[in-house]
Order: sequence, then structure tokens, then C-alpha cells
Amino acid sequence: MNILVLALIFLFQNYGQSFCQTGTRPNIVMVMSDAFDGRLTFEPGSKVVQLPYINYLRELGSTFLSAYTNSPICCPSRAAMWSGQFVHLTQSWNNYKCLDANTTTWMDFLEANGYLTKMMGKLDYTSGSHSVSNRVEAWTRDVQFLLRQEGRPVTQLVGNMSTVRIMREDWKNTDKATQWIHQTAASSHQPFALYLGLNLPHPYKTKSLGPTAGGSTFLTSPYWLKKVSSDLITVPKWLPMSVMHPVDYYSTFTKNCSGVFTEDEVKSIRAFYYAMCAEADAMLGQVISALRETGLLNNTVVIFTADHGELAMEHRQFYKMSMFEGSSHVPLLIMGPGLMSDLKVKQLVSLVDLYPTVLEIAGISTVGNLSGHSLLPLLSKSSTFSKKQHPDWVLSEYHGCNVNASTYMLRSGRWKYITYADGLSVPPQLFDLTLDKEELNNVVLKFPDVQVHLDKLLRSIVDYPQVSTTVHLYNKKAFGAWRNSLGRNYSQVIANLRWHVDWQQDVSANERAIDRWLYDSL
Repeated sequence: MNILVLALIFLFQNYGQSFCQTGTRPNIVMVMSDAFDGRLTFEPGSKVVQLPYINYLRELGSTFLSAYTNSPICCPSRAAMWSGQFVHLTQSWNNYKCLDANTTTWMDFLEANGYLTKMMGKLDYTSGSHSVSNRVEAWTRDVQFLLRQEGRPVTQLVGNMSTVRIMREDWKNTDKATQWIHQTAASSHQPFALYLGLNLPHPYKTKSLGPTAGGSTFLTSPYWLKKVSSDLITVPKWLPMSVMHPVDYYSTFTKNCSGVFTEDEVKSIRAFYYAMCAEADAMLGQVISALRETGLLNNTVVIFTADHGELAMEHRQFYKMSMFEGSSHVPLLIMGPGLMSDLKVKQLVSLVDLYPTVLEIAGISTVGNLSGHSLLPLLSKSSTFSKKQHPDWVLSEYHGCNVNASTYMLRSGRWKYITYADGLSVPPQLFDLTLDKEELNNVVLKFPDVQVHLDKLLRSIVDYPQVSTTVHLYNKKAFGAWRNSLGRNYSQVIANLRWHVDWQQDVSANERAIDRWLYDSL
């Protein structure tokens, strides 16, 4: 066990003796990272980088080994988490189309029921919060036209061994959160709920590509790279592009990953990503330390999670927007008074489960039909919580850019079933995660009975062909309205999007081709 973790456990050894041991409702603190691979929170992934505060949560709390996003992209994922509803119910189709600003979240319920509440940092769940390029790129997936929509993934080293604060905006928000704990929460007579949203370890914008560039730079300092065990960094296996699933091929191309990468390049991208995770862990640690210093930790439930993961060159891709494990598997660790310690939970869960969980922690009855189920029965030492069985499946769906068909993933037992669009026009995928952890062998033709069973189960949860049709109609209508709203400025705006056109024509011809394909095809 890590020496720092041992020291932390020794310091906090009286933590969590009983749920609500003071007779008051517990405080709730959630730290939500962006693009954090959930497999780094348990072995063997946890060995590749030093994450002392995540390890601390693991030792004194519970780690979910099979937690998933409900959509592998920022806004739709967070919309599901805040609303407790699946994506097809919120109709959060892409990073621009998410929740209405007046949607009631679990934080609103806490405030209405006597909690002092504070939200800081990256929220990113309401409509209209992303750029024009993100809006249009989500719509280009309906067009039979390949455009590189991201910068090629690269690494950038800054500073020296004393350079600790790289992601300054995240550190500023973390400082504000810890200040709020010391100055406001510590003197309050109410239970409190604090949410801190981090941008790390999301890749940074690539400045050389201009102000509209995507996030394709993995950036860190020697200080954080020192936390990474370079000898444990794996180089993922890739299928030849000629045998890739058509949707994976499209994603690889639009993410600008279809070129040549050396083994050193791939290892460097992965090392820098892990170092960025270490920096995010330190921010989590600052929040935990503030709770300890103010004497609040013993009556606070701490939750660490993320909106989605990061492929970090697995399957010849970076970023998210994929149902492969690196992108869809998220961290979920929970510790608190009356909750079990050093517990590894195998149950399949997803981010929509956090809404009913938080409300049950606060003793608030859930209202309406939620997509998720409280996790407290899996964690609590008490027998007073409902032992209603959690479903043995999780659902994730994706309708945005860099993927050319609406995508639906059902995890159940050893199987991961991925189907697209109407279930007929694009071939499905089936992976046996017990035998094929790298998800390289699509066995859908080998196990037709499994596919039939899982597809039937999926259709009982969501009429996915109908949802795909709804998304397509939304894309067509939204793009047309956007184009018409620009008037004469349309050509200039669309020409300045972050597309990396790689064929030999003059710029005006490219603009005409893009315009024709986008508008006429829709």
C-alpha cells in the first residue's frame, strides 16, 4: 500500500464510524473530473500513476469497478447526471443540445430541503454552452463526407520539477472551493452540498491550430510526469484500418488519428495523460484536506467521478465519443459516515444513479420517474435502506460529432453490446469483456443468441430506431435554421470551423463542397 495512503488513513482512522452519527444529515461533496478513465481507480490500472487521494477514497470508501457514463461526451453525460434521466429522455443530443436552464437538478432538491448549496467550476449541462464548430460538427455525422474535425493528438511539456499548477482555471476553482469550505461551510448550521467540476484531465486546445481548435494537446510538467511509472505504460493494440468497424473508421479519421504514430508517440501521449490525472487527483486532495482541517470530514459523504473517460490512443483514437472502455468507463468512488470501507463493488452502475443516491443520503424522497437507482443499499452498513435490486445492465448512448451514426451500448454481465442507428443499416458489435478486455474481437456473428437477447433487452429500455430518427430530424431542422440565421455570413462562418481539409483544391472550392454536402444532403 502507498506510504502516503497509509499516513492519510492513520490521520483519519476515526472517520466514518456510523451514517449520520451526529444525528444530522451528512454533508455531500462531489468532485467531478472531465475525461478521467475509470480503470485507473483500481488494479491493474491504478499502478501506472500515483493517485494518493483516489487511493485514500478507495481504502476508506467504496470503489465501483463497473461504472459507466450515460453518454461519452461532456454535456449529455452531465445532463444525465444532474437530471437522473437517460439521454433519450433529456434529448441532450450533443454538446450544444442539453438541458433547459430551469431543469430541476438534485442540487435544487437539496437546497429546497434545507441544504446550503454551492456549485463551482465546470457545470456544462445546459443547452448552448459550446461553440459553433461543436454544433455544426454534431450535424455533419448525417453527411457522407469525411472531414478531420480535430487536431492530431500531441504532447507538450512545460515548466520544471517545481511547476505544479498547470491547469490554472481548475486550481482557481479548487482554491475557491476550499475557501468556501473554510469560511462558509464550517460556520454554517445547515448541512451543505458542494459540487466542484474540473476540466482535467481533458486535453488542452492546440493553440497552433487557432482559436477554434479542438482539444488535442496533452500538456503537463516534469513534476507530474514523475508520478507516472513509464515501464507500466502499455501500447494498445490496433486493428488495421482496413478491418475496422465502419463507425470506428469514421471516428479514427475525423479525430485525425489515421496517420502514422510511432510507439514512442503513443507512449508519450499516454504518459502525459496519466500525469494530467495525477494533477486532478491533487485537486481532489485539497478538497479532502479542507474538510479534515475544518472538522467536517467525519460527517461528509465524498464522491469522486467523471463525465466520461479518455481513449488515450486505444483503438487508434484519442478523446471520448466511443463506447470502448477507455471512453465509457468512468471512476466512481464514494466514502462517508456509515458507508463501508475498502469495498470493491462489481455491480454495473451509471451516472444516472447519482441523482437518487444523493437524495437518499440526504433523506429526501425521489420524485417522478428516474432512470437510475440509489447506490446506498450497496454501500451502507445500515439495513434500513431499501434493498431493491439494482438492474443488471447499464445503458449509454451517443448522438454527437466524430461518430456517423447514433450509438447505443448495453452492458450486461460479461457482454458489451453496441448497436447503431436503426439496428439494421450499420452492423452491431458484441464484445466478451472477460476474454477480450481490449475489445478487439467482435463476436456478434459467433453468438447470435446473445445478440438477439441483448437487442430485445435494449429495445425494452429504449426504442432506439425511433430515437435515431428523432435525432436525424433534429439535425436536419437545427442545421437549416442555423444556416438561415447567418444569412450572408454563412460562407465565412462555415469556412472558419476547425476542419482540417486535406485534399488539393482551392479554399473556395472546399467551402462550396462543404456547403453542398452539409445543406443539400440534410
